[in-house]
Amino acid sequence: MAPKVNIFSGSASRYLAKEIADEYGKPLGNEIVQKFSDGEFQPSFEETIRGSEVFIIQSTFAPSDNLMELLLMIDAAKRASAKHVVAVVPYFGFARQDRKDKPRVPIGAKLMANLLTAAGVNRVITMDLHADQIQGFFDVPVDHMYASSIFVPYIKSLELANLVMASPDTGGTRRAGAYAKFLNCEMVICYKQRIKANEVERMMLIGDVKDKDVVLVDDIIDTAGTITKAAKLMMEKGARSVRGLCTHPILSGDAYERIENSVFDELIVSDTIPLKRECRNIKVLSTAKLFADVINRVNSHKSISTHFQFTTLL
Repeated sequence: MAPKVNIFSGSASRYLAKEIADEYGKPLGNEIVQKFSDGEFQPSFEETIRGSEVFIIQSTFAPSDNLMELLLMIDAAKRASAKHVVAVVPYFGFARQDRKDKPRVPIGAKLMANLLTAAGVNRVITMDLHADQIQGFFDVPVDHMYASSIFVPYIKSLELANLVMASPDTGGTRRAGAYAKFLNCEMVICYKQRIKANEVERMMLIGDVKDKDVVLVDDIIDTAGTITKAAKLMMEKGARSVRGLCTHPILSGDAYERIENSVFDELIVSDTIPLKRECRNIKVLSTAKLFADVINRVNSHKSISTHFQFTTLL
């Protein structure tokens, strides 16, 4: 007999957790978060989870309270005698700190992995890590899902005659190349130089986009400075249309204004992070069905390897 499954949500990802629970076919678990006047908080499971497979859904975008809440929920589940505790982290925060890029800085992604392990997590399910090697920071299994499972079918549905995949910087070349190879189309690259973080000094295009329908691919959009500048460059070089594709829409600072005033036909994002407000040219695709299926496969000890390929939902 399959073990009992309980699906819970942190405060930050309740909108997505409800959809995942619905797709899985069971109600979201009952928990509350008691808040104290000084800002401290204490999550509490309001139903028994003894001997259960507990899945806790929470992205760890800012503020850091989201991470702390996830850690406290993991600890609470372990102390309540859950059989296994699985952290479902659609957006894994601090992933951009995957190495020491200058002296005397932390490797934040490794610290996050240590904290989750110390809290007592048995497994982590996440999506589109900023750096694949972060999986190796954990001493527990990590199921690294790819948003391509939902993005590729959508791109194909657009039936773009002159499709070209593009990377807004050289760091995303591998990602854009994988899409281009599967979709059997060309790829171009933007080369950028920064004067400081979140500020692009100049950008050059490697490749031809004249009369092409360009799709710019990235895993994270923060201030949207790079990708909107890249989109403008594509149009200046003769592109017929430009779309953006992004898994994690952090969208901080003036990002919404930049996107609304950009040349994008649309910016296609997933729902790993909720939008702060509506935007006329942002289209959100749901990851709920994908995560629900992975939870089901993990619980029933079935292979999830098909989710590592672009052909998953085609």
